[in-house]
Amino acid sequence: MQCEIDLEAARTFSVKHLNSLTAGKMEIELAEQVQQSVLECPVPWRMPRLEARNFIDLYESDSARNPLLLEFAKLDYNLVQSVHQKEVQELSKKGLTKFVCILSAIDDMYDIYGSIDELERFTDAVNRWDVRATDDLPEYMKICYLAMFNFGNEIAYNVLRDHGLNVVSFIKEEWANLCGAYLVEARWFYSGFIPTLEEYLKNAWKSVGGPAAIAHAYLLLGSPITKTSLHSFKASSELIYWSSIITRLSDDLGTSKDEIMRGDVAKSIQCYMNERSVTKEQARDHIKGLVRESWRELNETIAQNSHPAPMISMSLNMARTAHCIYQHGDGIGTSFGVTKDRLTSLIVDPIPIERLTHGEVRGRTHSYAAENAYSISK
Repeated sequence: MQCEIDLEAARTFSVKHLNSLTAGKMEIELAEQVQQSVLECPVPWRMPRLEARNFIDLYESDSARNPLLLEFAKLDYNLVQSVHQKEVQELSKKGLTKFVCILSAIDDMYDIYGSIDELERFTDAVNRWDVRATDDLPEYMKICYLAMFNFGNEIAYNVLRDHGLNVVSFIKEEWANLCGAYLVEARWFYSGFIPTLEEYLKNAWKSVGGPAAIAHAYLLLGSPITKTSLHSFKASSELIYWSSIITRLSDDLGTSKDEIMRGDVAKSIQCYMNERSVTKEQARDHIKGLVRESWRELNETIAQNSHPAPMISMSLNMARTAHCIYQHGDGIGTSFGVTKDRLTSLIVDPIPIERLTHGEVRGRTHSYAAENAYSISK
């Protein structure tokens, strides 16, 4: 559409000139804000609580700041942080945490440990969804299979007990799709095949784990689950698709170098380099462009107002989390760096607060009231 072309041209023009200004004439505080909120990662792509912390730090250095408003912002941040701390204490008991742990183990099994014959058998066992299928698996795979099988059936039992709906086939389908996508990548790796970018993305939006993660989150939310709501979930596949594409491409931009070095299937960057005979930087620029395009598609899908609010929230949060984790490299595979600092500021370290005296509060209140009255009178 022409409007999209015009907007992209405006973005390119703005980024070019903002880069020039931040490198030269712009004040340091404003340059830092522009760099964080526009050039590095646009505000709508960021996690709201981390963005709140960033803005508090920037606002504190503003000479025109309102000290009372700043204190309230810090109090709000610290209060929400205390809630997060209580939630972390319960995190090991939550169902979605178990899902992530099981998924990570199975992902590593397909990426590193399994031979192609073993992986074929494991995928077949997932499609059978039968405890007797473990008879054909090596010992280390039996543990992963039973963990997945028992966890899935536990969720299905809870849904049947609480909502009267049998979701075993729904859960089985999600695991079968995920492991099937893992197997496609394993076959590519063992045969030395490098797919086109289109072939890669057709499979990678599933192998990133997004659809399975949102499906399990949906079942674990505690909201009423009916045949109608399950149909609404399945009808939100486009929403999940674009969120998963963003997650996959963000992951590739942050981790592909390390994963290729340790021996992994070609990622989107390598696929595009091989397909178009371009440099790594040109390929990275193209993938970043696809991320922007995917965000436009996600926003357009949300704007249609045809999806349940929880589905929209989960899809947005997954995409934003991917940006947060992979913006400065592999935020999952390392235990230090920017991701650790962000988690520390989000969950561990409260913001120091310099308390205003009662007199300062009254003085500030009267001062701002007077300013507002003067503005209104004008």
